[in-house]
Amino acid sequence: MTIMRIKDAALTHFANNGYEGASLADIANDVGIKKQSIYTHFKGKDDLFLDVFKDVLTKELNFVAAYIESNPHLSIDEFLYGFLLRYKDRYEQDRNTKFFLRMAFFPPTHLYSEIVNYGYHYLDTMEALLMPVFEKGLSEGSISPTISSERANAAFMALLDGMFVELLFGGSERSLKRIDASWFIYWRGLKN
Repeated sequence: MTIMRIKDAALTHFANNGYEGASLADIANDVGIKKQSIYTHFKGKDDLFLDVFKDVLTKELNFVAAYIESNPHLSIDEFLYGFLLRYKDRYEQDRNTKFFLRMAFFPPTHLYSEIVNYGYHYLDTMEALLMPVFEKGLSEGSISPTISSERANAAFMALLDGMFVELLFGGSERSLKRIDASWFIYWRGLKN
């Protein structure tokens, strides 16, 4: 139970203050334990951070899988555009998503390689989860036969990446403008 409370408090501190701004003393204080008690469960701040990051990565992939599973009835354009908007909402409302994206784009320098590898795993897994959606769109004629499902998927991942960057730097209003414009061009290219 204590380990979950530590990780929950750590997530809040890492999400709000970044790696450097989060202190184990503040995390321990929020949990109601002494700082040294954290070391019973974690080797140190790096270990706690990576544990929280891996948990959040799993939650983000679970979101992707759940979105796919719960929306098979949508046309591919409704599905993909809805996915973009849902992810935007998650960033604005879910501290897990906000933490994950911030740390994936701006990892602590000394943990760069590990975080980047986890980020690649996330992107590769998401791309694999989305591939059947593009294959279905191609087989149903919603996507032009001149575009492979792999290329359509890779372009969508680039669109998603651009949205993530805009969310991190521009905020909600700017991201909506970019999503709308990018989606318009992307979908025109896929269906023609």
